[in-house]
Amino acid sequence: MCRVRAPSQGPVRDWRFMLVQETPHQYIAPKRISAYETYRFRCSQPTSSQSQSDTLHDATQRDAFVPPPAYSAFPRNQIILILCLASFAATFSPLSSFIFFPAIDDLARALDVSVGRVNLTITSYMIVAGLAPAILGDLADNIGRRMVYLFMMAVYCIANIGLALQKNWTALFLLRMLQSTGSAATIALGYGVVSDVAPPSERGAFVSGLVVAPNVATAIGPILGGALTSYAGWRWIFRFLAIWSSICLLLIALLLPETARSVVGNGSEKVSGLRQPLLTWFRSPEQVLYSPGKDDGSSTELVSLPEDGRGSRRFKFPNPLASLKLLWAKDSALITLIFGVFYMNLSSLQASTSTLFVQTHNISGIGLGLVYLPSGIGSCIGAYYAGSLMDHDYRVVARKNNFEINKRAGDDLAHFPIEKARFQSIWYALSAASLSMVGYGWSMQFKVHMAVPLVLHFFIGLSTAVVFNMSGTLLVDIHPKSPSTAQAANSIVRAFLAGGGTACIQPFVDAMGVGWTFTLFGGLGMVCIGFAWLERAFGQRWRDKMKARGVER
Repeated sequence: MCRVRAPSQGPVRDWRFMLVQETPHQYIAPKRISAYETYRFRCSQPTSSQSQSDTLHDATQRDAFVPPPAYSAFPRNQIILILCLASFAATFSPLSSFIFFPAIDDLARALDVSVGRVNLTITSYMIVAGLAPAILGDLADNIGRRMVYLFMMAVYCIANIGLALQKNWTALFLLRMLQSTGSAATIALGYGVVSDVAPPSERGAFVSGLVVAPNVATAIGPILGGALTSYAGWRWIFRFLAIWSSICLLLIALLLPETARSVVGNGSEKVSGLRQPLLTWFRSPEQVLYSPGKDDGSSTELVSLPEDGRGSRRFKFPNPLASLKLLWAKDSALITLIFGVFYMNLSSLQASTSTLFVQTHNISGIGLGLVYLPSGIGSCIGAYYAGSLMDHDYRVVARKNNFEINKRAGDDLAHFPIEKARFQSIWYALSAASLSMVGYGWSMQFKVHMAVPLVLHFFIGLSTAVVFNMSGTLLVDIHPKSPSTAQAANSIVRAFLAGGGTACIQPFVDAMGVGWTFTLFGGLGMVCIGFAWLERAFGQRWRDKMKARGVER
């Protein structure tokens, strides 16, 4: 009869190393193993009194207890750090836009140009914001996230230094385009990082964590821009961004490991050079074969090492058309249209807010920046609860389809109706955002008390954030091999729609009035309810047809 040894006793460590030697391309990474599993394994070891057939049978029985590979080999605390760094980097995309709005009039006076010419720099910023992710997203899916992050943050920091020093409109125009190059793809890469480290069943919460910082930036950006412009001058906007981005660049260089599954698999493939964090205490999982737990038990789990030489494969030049090809797929096109229409609505709302509140309620200075706060607070709350809602909907749909959730190894979504899970509750957000947009327009048209449009700002921000999270997460789910490229396609659509919306908002207001203009935008949002229904009803069928044709995404 076999004796049960506690996992903390020394001999247990020996058979774990023996197991590593007997299972090629696997290694031990930290995870708890129970005393019962230790007992079963030790009972399976042959003794001198056992026959050859018994030994073979016991070895087979032992192998049956080897768990499947983990979805991510990174420890939980390091995953949280990775998510925080990705969220920090993602703040610069919205912050660069919203911190700029309060300084438009001051820039026009300082550079002796019209407000319209300064607004052209916003249009150029958005155009580059649509084009840059098409290159950088595909590049990140091929060579890895870390190298692209370092490049983008360096470019962004240099652009802000130039913007703080420039003295003419041409320099402002060109440097804003360079600034957009450095910041536009940060959200797309962030979604890619989430796809790298988070299994589908937990992805909703991770996406919510990713977008928290960008939503906070959306809320405080106009306030910060107004304060800096009023008390320190508009140049301090770009000095602040340069300082903040240099801190982000330093943290990424020191702390962020490579996560791209095309490069490091589940995080187990060894990399070298700039692909490694500069701080040596972030050791790769294969360097730690045995890691004692906090209590008597030790933690181990088996994860597979990649066998295709991911870390050493040749450089593949980025293909900017890869993102455009994704838009030919029906499901990708519908998802990006939903995201793009609501991004256009939100951008048009934000771009016109300062002008409308000055004309209607005679607000200026820091007070003008504060009117953006309700929308930002709503976005933060919506993003936070959207993650929990998505994970809840995922579990509900899984139960209805008798689908067993595997949080450890991740779920195979090939035969799972992920479209129904992600869009289970999107109808409420689509309707609320669209109706609030219509109500906002008429509240400004009839010049009701300022509290009414501000409350509607809050609900627009809250419901739009839910739409963004649900559609953005679904887009990553259906493109597991190229999540950053998929988000780059999303960036292209939303940037061009937002550019068109911000360019047309003032002419529409002049021609139709505020009420009918925002009724038009709200009506476009209601059309997206039909798009969401089509995606939820036919999305899995379209995926199956593409898979049957041999199309991999």
